[in-house]
Order: sequence, then C-alpha cells, then structure tokens
Amino acid sequence: MEKTTTTPQPVCAQESLALLNCVAAVPYDRDRCLALVDALRNCITQKRVKKFSLAEPSSSTGTDAPKSDSKP
Repeated sequence: MEKTTTTPQPVCAQESLALLNCVAAVPYDRDRCLALVDALRNCITQKRVKKFSLAEPSSSTGTDAPKSDSKP
C-alpha cells in the first residue's frame, strides 16, 4: 500500500488561509479579497501547483462537519 506524505507547511498555505479568512470576514471587503486571489494565483503558478486537497484529520476535535452520504 502506498502512503501519501504531506509537507509540514502546505504549498501556498499562507495565501490560501488569508483568502479564506478574508471571505469569511464581516464586513466583506471585496477589493481586499480579490487582491488575495491574485496573490494565491501567483503562488500557485510559481510553485506549479496542479491540485489542492485537504488532509484527513488524525483526531476528532468536535468541529468536524458531518459527512453526508448521498445515495440515489
């Protein structure tokens, strides 16, 4: 079985977190968030990121969103 390794600091993590916090902020500052989108895009192109993924948490903290099973 192949195991995936993650880096201690994910690529473009700071830019991603800043953008997420910006869009969650009240009041919403669209101009600031758009500047952060540009910063994230620059980081992605510099580091040649092809895809982002979220790691599964190693322990339950009680803040996990419930998973929804969509069955036909």
